[in-house]
Amino acid sequence: MQVAVHIVHAFPDAPGGGNPAGVVLDADALTPAQKLSIARQVGLSETAFVSASQKATLRLEFFTPARQIAHCGHATIATFSLLRQQGVLGNGRFSKETVDGPRDILLDGDMAFMEQTAPAYRRIDPASDLGARIASSMGLPPGRLAAEVDPHVVSTGNAFLLIALPDAQALAELRPRQDLVHAISEELDLIGVYAFTTKTQRPGRHAGARMFAPRFGIPEEPGTGMAAGPLACLLHDVLGVQDRELLIEQGWLMQPPSPSLIRVVLELEDGRITRLMAGGTGHISRSMVLEA
Repeated sequence: MQVAVHIVHAFPDAPGGGNPAGVVLDADALTPAQKLSIARQVGLSETAFVSASQKATLRLEFFTPARQIAHCGHATIATFSLLRQQGVLGNGRFSKETVDGPRDILLDGDMAFMEQTAPAYRRIDPASDLGARIASSMGLPPGRLAAEVDPHVVSTGNAFLLIALPDAQALAELRPRQDLVHAISEELDLIGVYAFTTKTQRPGRHAGARMFAPRFGIPEEPGTGMAAGPLACLLHDVLGVQDRELLIEQGWLMQPPSPSLIRVVLELEDGRITRLMAGGTGHISRSMVLEA
């Protein structure tokens, strides 16, 4: 059985940048084993599979080369950007059905946004045994974690460990020990570790980040919408950033660089974040035909 796969770069912040995802638009007849096989052949961090839904505009399933995951930000943006550019969908509000339930989608011109839920926080003491292991997993001495804010596990639908660093140089010089990051991710049930600094490559942005997710077969990813949402919440709730629209850079410090920009819009009631929309643009790169 031959299957068409579109490669779409989500969140590009420069020509050739962004996070590429595979998108399969007609996946109703594919089994989970076939979807995993296709994701392995595509070889990208995630591939999205679109099928019909009785509850939402469409059903989306996400597979890494190693396993299925509940949500994927950049593959969601890639999928809806592709459908918008193909003329299947126009501007407006839509929805996706996932294994964790429905999520709202907004298409506005060349931008696609996805809903994330209100944040849940767990602060980690950098002086604790866990704090020391986190520092070691990043190749840092324990005291290096004492930056602007303590490490936090933050979830807006998927959990990420957020680690603040003092500047872009410190972020660029990170040499994570992937085996230790994997072990901590298993222990804390994380998608991955999102290290960040408020010192950005371009003015007017709120943070620059790097994301490591070896638990899901991703040594480093250039653009992670499901992690940018938790970071925007942390910046607002813990670091006191008052803006409701935040810009997160990612991928600039990878080797080779793949610059990405994620826009996060916070929705507040009585000063509390009730939900958020995270998104960006998508660029169709190429298509291929694979055997399922």
